[in-house]
Order: sequence, then C-alpha cells, then structure tokens
Amino acid sequence: MASTVAEEQYVLGTHDEEIERLGLQHRAWRPSAFAAWQAAGIREGHSVLDVGSGPGYAALDLAETVGSRGHVIAIDKSERFLRALESARRENISTHCVDLETGEFPKVRAQYAWCRWVLCFVKHPREILANMATALDPGGVVVLHEYFDYSTWRAVPPCPELDEFVSAVMASWRETGGEPDIARQLPRWLEELQFEIRQVRPIVNIVESDTMLWAWLRTFIDVGRRRLTDIGYLTPERSERIWEAFKAFEAAPGSRMITPGVLEIVARR
Repeated sequence: MASTVAEEQYVLGTHDEEIERLGLQHRAWRPSAFAAWQAAGIREGHSVLDVGSGPGYAALDLAETVGSRGHVIAIDKSERFLRALESARRENISTHCVDLETGEFPKVRAQYAWCRWVLCFVKHPREILANMATALDPGGVVVLHEYFDYSTWRAVPPCPELDEFVSAVMASWRETGGEPDIARQLPRWLEELQFEIRQVRPIVNIVESDTMLWAWLRTFIDVGRRRLTDIGYLTPERSERIWEAFKAFEAAPGSRMITPGVLEIVARR
C-alpha cells in the first residue's frame, strides 16, 4: 500500500475536507461524466479502469453502469482515498494502491479506461497514457477529461482576487511537476500511441451562484486557498483577502463565473 509520503505528495491533500470537496465536484460533473461514458459506449458487462480514482465517486457510478457482470478497476496511490471507496463494499470494484509515476502499473486488462483530472498533476503524463494503452484490450477505448485552459476560470464582472487565486493554483501544480493545461498535448500523444481520436470537444460553462458548478468552484476556492497557505503559495493574509473579495463578488447581483476549460477526449486503440 502507499506510504504517508505518497499521501503528502497530493498537491490538494487527502484530508476529510478534500474527500468531501471531491464528492461535490463529482456531483457537479456527473452529467458530463455520464455523457462521456455513453459516447464512449460503456455499457452493462464491460470492464473499466478508473485511473487516479481518488475516493471512488466515479468508480461507484461506473460500477452501477457496468452492473454485476461488469468490473471496475480503481487505481490510486492514496490508501486513504481507496479505504473510502472500499467502505462502499461493491463486489464489482477492485482496488489497486499504486503510485502511477513511480510504481508498476497493475497487471490488469480492461475494455475501457476513464481518467479525469489526473494527468494535469503528474510529472510523466505520457508514460501513464502509454501504461493505460497497454492495459486495454484490442479495440479498447480511453475517455479523458483534462483541462486545456485553466485560466478561462474568470469572474464576470472581473474579480482580481479570483485571478490571483487561479494563478496561485496553476503555479502550485507546475512547481510540483504538473501542467494545468495538459489536454493540449493529449490528442497528439494518443495518436502516437496508435489511438484513433473519436471525439474531442471543449467544455466551458458560464455559471450563476445557484448552480452546482458554482458550488464546486466556490468550495475549491475555500478549501484550495487554505491548502495553498499550508504549502506556502499564499500568505494567511492574502488567503483571507481572496475569500472576502470572493464572497463580496458572489453577493453582488448579476455575478457569474466562467469555468476552467476542459477537453473531453474519446479515443479507440
């Protein structure tokens, strides 16, 4: 199983508040995930890799989608996240605690692979894609949701403190070896790995304060600013100033946010 060091390497953390935030994030993005799985052809009886599963919110939905005759293989480096998933006790989910960058990829086979907001955090995303390709059956399909332009996350009207927060988030990912706009590289890498691109589409929304997507972004600001303070990217004073400015922006009539730009990719090998 993964070590405590591996837990600490998560730039966003693995604490209870982060597990809660990830649940809200999945609920906000659940319709988009289901649409992607449907476009890819994931059905009852299929086997699916969930690469970088976290605490398993998507894995549980995939398990319902593929049913008792199907199988979901959840892979993550966090013991804590996988324990959260294992507590659900689903017979058609198996878990593998592996650091995708430093550990050996599990010797598993599947018809599909699902990966959302994992490749943007790692130092060697192309190698992980190659490992996913190797684990797929002939004709296997990979489904990806990754950011292509994180800086599209903007306030309408402008809120400089939100821009500051987004810049700090991007810097924290890059300085730990990630790339927030990694999706721009993925179609070319997939073609080099002998995949045929079946679908590429951008997902960018303009959201208001009574929507689930707004709640996702709001929670990320609150949890994220404190995490950025803990790891030295914001001072406590700047963190509080960002939060107070965001709450004032949120309370103002007509406020909207543009979400970070996500690329949905479906590719067949």
